[in-house]
Amino acid sequence: MKKLLWHLGQEYRTILALGTAGLIIGGVVGVVAAVFGRVLDLCTGMRAEYFQPLIFCLPAAGALIVWLYRTLGRAASKGMNLVFQVGLGEEAKLPIRMVPLAMVCTWITHLFGGSAGREGVAIQIGAAVSSNVETVLDRWWRVPDGRQVFLITGMAAGFAGLFRTPLAAIFFALEVLIAGELEYNALFSSAVAAFTASTVSGLLGLGRFHHEVVFSGGVSIPLLLKLAALGILFGLAGTLFSEGIRQARRGLEKLFGGHSYRKIVIMGCVLAVLLMLLWQGRYSGTGENLVELYFGGGECFWYDWILKGAMTILTLASGFVGGEVAPLYAVGTCLGGLLAPLFGLPPLFVQALGYAAVFGSGTNTLIAAIFVGAEVFGFALLPYFAVTCIIAYIFNMNKSIFAAQKKNPAEYFQALGKRKKE
Repeated sequence: MKKLLWHLGQEYRTILALGTAGLIIGGVVGVVAAVFGRVLDLCTGMRAEYFQPLIFCLPAAGALIVWLYRTLGRAASKGMNLVFQVGLGEEAKLPIRMVPLAMVCTWITHLFGGSAGREGVAIQIGAAVSSNVETVLDRWWRVPDGRQVFLITGMAAGFAGLFRTPLAAIFFALEVLIAGELEYNALFSSAVAAFTASTVSGLLGLGRFHHEVVFSGGVSIPLLLKLAALGILFGLAGTLFSEGIRQARRGLEKLFGGHSYRKIVIMGCVLAVLLMLLWQGRYSGTGENLVELYFGGGECFWYDWILKGAMTILTLASGFVGGEVAPLYAVGTCLGGLLAPLFGLPPLFVQALGYAAVFGSGTNTLIAAIFVGAEVFGFALLPYFAVTCIIAYIFNMNKSIFAAQKKNPAEYFQALGKRKKE
């Protein structure tokens, strides 16, 4: 009996430690995410107002980003790859310098007109904060698999703090490291951190995109077949985006022979001209302008999804800093607007499905994508998101925007077991 009580005490102490750590991580990350997001909004506003003079400074801005990472970055220059390496046990710790570097360089990218997302910074912020919290906590209470648990907790906090979709953030962090595996040992701390970060950033004035979509079509065999067909197309779009980034990075690396300054300056010139000619900044930034345009009834073009995807691929492959998730939302929304009349379905409904399903396909996650759709567009659409996202996940060919994501869980755990024995 005493042994049982001792084990229960240890278990509850671990739960208390994880909950406390989740609150701390969520609070800190929520504050940092709010600051980052609000400054990013200011950069977006300045770019919109002074687009022409700023866009032609994009090559110089790129050179500044390379210089900052070479001078101050060291290991932090690996960005999301380093986050995955720490989460998978391949690296020991995330340097705290990742936080200011990623923030400043993302602001630079957006201010001068680059086409990129922002979640990469949010995840790096959360991961770096949680990695250092784990180091402190480890001095008085060792958590089993603590490094991975805290990293996942930080990723959930970062995603939730910036996008303010805590349920999606929890499952995104649990799913994304290893495709097809859920890291439930981090569930409690991730949930605490995600809801805390989302609440804190909201209280500090960071907004969120939300658009309630109503669909009264019920459930029928013809509708399910249409949802399945849409899922296939959205899945292939996400695959095209993730594979496009991979091939563009490889191609530009080969073309410029590893000369980072030359690559980012020359490609910055190319991007500046393209973004200037293509509707003067329509495809700059995160893509939220396109999402708001499509859900607000603005002017839409059939090629929006292609050009937004292409500009983001070129921006990130050139060495500019940002993320891919927000552009995935935009690509899915634009593609949904194009496909809606072809399937005889309401545009807002199909755009919402595309928003969630292309995100899931591009990141190689499933549950997170379903909850993204529900939290942004309403839980009444949950069954439709589930069908479309499941099919998109199946047809994404196991591709992901995250190059370091593990695709074979059995091989990963086998290698992890070997490292522990050594």
